[in-house]
Amino acid sequence: MAKHDTAALADLFGGSGPNAPARVSPGPVGGTGSLSLLKKIGGKSQAIRAIQFLGLLLIPEGKKAGKPLKLADFQRKFVKGALAKKVMVGVLSIGRGNAKTALSAGLALGELVGALEENPQPKREIIFAARNRDQAKTAFQFLVGYIQGLPDADQSLFTIRRGSKLEVEFAGNGGGLARVIAADGKSILGGAPTLAIMDERAAWEREKGDSLENAILSGLGKRDGRALIISTSAPDDANTFSRWLDDPPPGTYVQEHRPAFGLPADDLDSLLIANPGAAEGIGAAPEWLVSQAQRAIARGGSALSSFRNLNRNERVSTEDRSVLVTVDEWMGAEVSPDDLPEREGPCILGVDLGGSRSMSAAAFYWPETGRLEALGTFPATPSLADRGASDGVSDRYCQMQERGELSVMGDATVPPGPWLAKIVRHLDGITPDCIVGDRFRHAEFTEAMQAAGLARVPFIWRGFGWKDGSEDIERFRRALFDGEVKAAPSMLLRFAFSDAITLVDPAGNHKLAKARSLGRIDAAAATVLAVAQGARMKAAPARKARALWL
Repeated sequence: MAKHDTAALADLFGGSGPNAPARVSPGPVGGTGSLSLLKKIGGKSQAIRAIQFLGLLLIPEGKKAGKPLKLADFQRKFVKGALAKKVMVGVLSIGRGNAKTALSAGLALGELVGALEENPQPKREIIFAARNRDQAKTAFQFLVGYIQGLPDADQSLFTIRRGSKLEVEFAGNGGGLARVIAADGKSILGGAPTLAIMDERAAWEREKGDSLENAILSGLGKRDGRALIISTSAPDDANTFSRWLDDPPPGTYVQEHRPAFGLPADDLDSLLIANPGAAEGIGAAPEWLVSQAQRAIARGGSALSSFRNLNRNERVSTEDRSVLVTVDEWMGAEVSPDDLPEREGPCILGVDLGGSRSMSAAAFYWPETGRLEALGTFPATPSLADRGASDGVSDRYCQMQERGELSVMGDATVPPGPWLAKIVRHLDGITPDCIVGDRFRHAEFTEAMQAAGLARVPFIWRGFGWKDGSEDIERFRRALFDGEVKAAPSMLLRFAFSDAITLVDPAGNHKLAKARSLGRIDAAAATVLAVAQGARMKAAPARKARALWL
């Protein structure tokens, strides 16, 4: 064997393992033996050759084991995009159970045998990195399974090692070595891979994963290599995999199967967006997905969050403690405009004043009827279209503006006084009973209220820290779950609550936070303030005063 081990990879799995290295056949590494399948492949395009090669493989396991591999439309699309000219990195985000590992293993085998190019490089190196030891073994078994489905004469060109290292060596067409490694292992990676596959990248340990990714990518340039990053969605924007999707560098092909936020977990159309293989017999059937979604809805909490993240491919934290309310719980408060309660009784105005990059938001709550309304405002610069692009939400802000839920005001910042005056005009002559806002901005709020002619309206200062925040969150949740919050369908509120989580201190206190670094939770924050104050007023009416410190 050629010494690929030098400056390459340390033992990742520990020990020698129960199985001694198994050699399928003798045969010189880097030999000239010919794989019979290669004679059936033609064309110059890597993508076309890859699709042809994959179609010659036999499915190694499952209910379709032994049958020819048939690519689904989404798989074919990804192969064409990821293997196109001038593409260095192909990124695929898709729900769990859509044969990601099977596709990756097939492409790894194609590169190993030199099927993807007319004149492949000799001594090809393939790195298949999985999230942990168990997943690495699963990926390795897929690779070996494809080999075992080849004609006996072709199998004789492979050497399979199942010991301390998981490797497959190919002794034909210039030779090649494929290694399956664990991203959480203690590895030292060197060499120059011609193909690197990073499986379930969103689930890798942050520090170890980022270090391994950097090592892999730095080695690709030595041989014009290519990387494929394939994973189910990360739970938040800060994850490295999310950044590949949201801000891809030049030479990156991105294919993301993620439905819009704010839809019921059992909505079939959106389930099929995240699971395109279901309609083509890959993975779970559509009926199973719907039934699992309904089961997750019934259980709620972390079960529902996990289903949304893994099966719907949404950026939702799987930690129950970090969820303010689930999207489904929030949607339980939505009613049709015709069924919205009247504006009756005292009105509470909750406000969250933003800066140059943040949204300023207002929530109007009538505790006697439960009616809730909300408005958001951005500075005019940059435009809503540009903000949507930089926040990774496409034209969402423009849609909110068209719906009358979002406006622009000012230039680089929203002017507090004129904004508050504009917000109050939304009430059509109704004077709010009180205004609730963040204590941190009290000086600006006092000036804004005077400028807006609201100097006589009581202002209640609240904090977003552990003390005030925990009480307000608890009161808001209780009112929501008791059916005391009713709102017309609102993109502004729906997406704000989908981005809102809570942080929990050792004493069990909660405070509001963002699930995404670019998330806009301002409307949710204003709503929590307004509804919590409404709950306090219903329990014990607040005494009238110009300013109260609670």
